[in-house]
Amino acid sequence: MTRIDFYVDASDKLAVAARLVGKARGNRHRVLIYSPDEATARAIDHLLWTTPPIGFVPHCMAHDRLAAETPVLIARRPDELPHDDVLLNLDRESPPAFARFHRLLEIVGNDDDDKAAARARFRFYRDRGYELHTHNLAASES
Repeated sequence: MTRIDFYVDASDKLAVAARLVGKARGNRHRVLIYSPDEATARAIDHLLWTTPPIGFVPHCMAHDRLAAETPVLIARRPDELPHDDVLLNLDRESPPAFARFHRLLEIVGNDDDDKAAARARFRFYRDRGYELHTHNLAASES
């Protein structure tokens, strides 16, 4: 069953996403970043080219011809889910086909709208019996 981790109280969701992707890659995981919003997909794409400052995370869009060889993919459409290792959700809704992944990462910002959407996703997963873990980013930064 999919393990679901919520990273809450993120002051910068994309920076947290880049950090989590880097950590997953360090542990040899394949990562799929799901973001149907084009602006968010472009922003995380740019960030992964510049984070960390002296390197980058090898990645491409899921429809790219190099996707089969690339450890981190950014997908905008539900039909672009080529593997089942780690799924990082950057959408306000639960991602499609999340149950086939070993892990699902959810990042929750510190604004009220984002928290409300995350609570709905949390309830959705909990009500279906998924293993949920919460990590408070504000507590870990202090």
